[in-house]
Amino acid sequence: MNKPRLYFDTSVFGGIYDIEFQTETEMLFKMVQAGEVICVYSDLTEYELETAPEKIKAHFLNLEKKSIEFVEITEEINQLAEEYVREKVVGATSIDDCRHIACATINKVDYLVSWNFKHIVNVFRIRGYNSINLKNGYMQIDIRSPKEIITNEN
Repeated sequence: MNKPRLYFDTSVFGGIYDIEFQTETEMLFKMVQAGEVICVYSDLTEYELETAPEKIKAHFLNLEKKSIEFVEITEEINQLAEEYVREKVVGATSIDDCRHIACATINKVDYLVSWNFKHIVNVFRIRGYNSINLKNGYMQIDIRSPKEIITNEN
């Protein structure tokens, strides 16, 4: 069986040192380290992590190379992200969140994982993203918090 490919937005990397999200985030990264899941991330994630505290950057850089997959933000991804904004799923200030979602969609990951409950892990927004995905011939994206992922795995 293929290992699940999970696109991690930047909030998941930050969650490792956030008291509220630390336990579940650590458990998720243990799954990555054990090779149970593949952590998919993008050049946008790398860019956003440039301003993160050193300990978060170090954690990211220390991930096992065999358990991670790098993908790039492309023009196709930017166009889909811009359509999410045009269709008012979220406002223009959330364009990078939209890029993460479009990147996960176009790269056909099994789940997008995020701690962003306002713009990403939100049933109404997910419905909006998926209606645009379907309208444009893409698959629906399954968006979950790390807590939901670790609960389903154990």
